[in-house]
Amino acid sequence: MSPLPKRSRGPRHVIVMGISGGGKTTLAMMLAGKLGYVFAEGDEFHSQANRDKMQAGIPLDDDDRAPWLRSIQDWMTAEARAGRSTVVTCSALKKRYRDVLRAAEGSTVFVHMAPPVDLTAERLQTRQGHYMPASLLDSQVATLEELEEDEVGFKVTSAGTPPEVLAQVLGELKDY
Repeated sequence: MSPLPKRSRGPRHVIVMGISGGGKTTLAMMLAGKLGYVFAEGDEFHSQANRDKMQAGIPLDDDDRAPWLRSIQDWMTAEARAGRSTVVTCSALKKRYRDVLRAAEGSTVFVHMAPPVDLTAERLQTRQGHYMPASLLDSQVATLEELEEDEVGFKVTSAGTPPEVLAQVLGELKDY
């Protein structure tokens, strides 16, 4: 991952990415509040068909994800055109998915939430009211492509408390 030369002027999008149960939403909500950015939960952009498929334990494929990613990109661009920076949760498991998000107007930085997989599995087992079942964790882990050198962002492996992780991310974001 390569840092930006220093934060460019204009709207910025912070994409909190990673597998389901990795703490994306918790961190993103805290981060948006601290930075004063607009927050969006990427899962809210899924079609009902995608939600139904995941709830049935069927992993999404690239065709399922394409319109979902474009709708997130469109929202990010609209926010940037309005002069607003954003924090968005999105699994963004593959580089090509992140490329779609990076095409939004404004600058983009990825925060890859990657706590230990056993902790993530435990979280998914106890999570209620979400359509993503724990049975899909292995498919997400298998699909995940790490951030590459030409992608702006960093990985957070901490299993600390949400305030500890927030402090770490805020410290890292100073370089982007």
